[in-house]
Amino acid sequence: MKDWQHLLVAPDSTLREAMRRIDRGGVQAVMVVDANRRLLGTLSDGDVRRALLSGTTLDARVSEVMHRDPTVAREGESRRSIFAKIRRCGLHQLPIVDAEDRVVGLETIEDIVIPEQRANPVVIMAGGLGSRLKELTRSTPKPMLKVGDRPILELLIETFVEQGFRNFYIAVNYKAEVIEQHFGNGSAFDANIEYLRETKRMGTAGALSLLPKIPDSPFFVVNADLVAKVDYLDMLASHESSLACATMAVREYEFQIPFGVISENDGIISAITEKPIHRSMVCAGIYVLSPQALSLLARDTYYDMPDVFEQIIRSGRRAASYTIRGYWLDIGRIADFEKANEDFPEHFL
Repeated sequence: MKDWQHLLVAPDSTLREAMRRIDRGGVQAVMVVDANRRLLGTLSDGDVRRALLSGTTLDARVSEVMHRDPTVAREGESRRSIFAKIRRCGLHQLPIVDAEDRVVGLETIEDIVIPEQRANPVVIMAGGLGSRLKELTRSTPKPMLKVGDRPILELLIETFVEQGFRNFYIAVNYKAEVIEQHFGNGSAFDANIEYLRETKRMGTAGALSLLPKIPDSPFFVVNADLVAKVDYLDMLASHESSLACATMAVREYEFQIPFGVISENDGIISAITEKPIHRSMVCAGIYVLSPQALSLLARDTYYDMPDVFEQIIRSGRRAASYTIRGYWLDIGRIADFEKANEDFPEHFL
């Protein structure tokens, strides 16, 4: 649900105010939060009705009546899992909370069952060799390796389709026939799929010059070796509101130096920091480009996506970032592939 913020109420709000918000929002409940937007409970129209029947007045505080242990979904949780919770618990909507229990969204059954259709294309780069996984990719392209019971590429397309995206271009090269035979024209996956056939290595962006036409609207470019649960609609909205030529999804990455780090000058030690942790924002392999970005690319030429962003910046156009916080894993090594399969039941069932 896009406009959910007006459904947040403080615990000392009156039942009368809560009912006004429920009526105005067209839903069946409000979310009760503290000053830091942490979820304290929910209050449904049924809760208010039962309270009134027991003699409570509309001037009573929400905290006296609210349900203090509501069912919630976690940020990044799959829509399939959210729908299962809504159906199992007989709910109409479900608060979405982050790791600190702060409310970050609201899903309604209408949003899940009937997502708004989006015309924005999604270009998936699936032509790589997967050389770092060569034991697994001798006969199977990396995007078709199975995480759980489905190929990585199918999970990626499924997540986009769940959010209303239907139009896909898949750039293929290595073992292209395996991908094309599995997905066909996309109809079995509730999608429209066309293929950009690379005849040579073109990097993570070169295949964009093979698009049959320039898109009419901003479009996604995504690496095919990602297992992720990202709010693509929110990323698209962020791109459009920023008036950027291109937006890069980024996430925080931290690493620890396994030694004591010495600060010294001219042989004199001033400080010792034991095994410090460094944090940086790194590229997540997900991008939104405005159509004009394609004018910077020469046809049939090798490009990596950082090259595209550097050209955009040099041209004076705006390049934006979008921080993702949901589940994300790049399948670059055997250990990553094994971790994705371990995580599958929690994030994709």
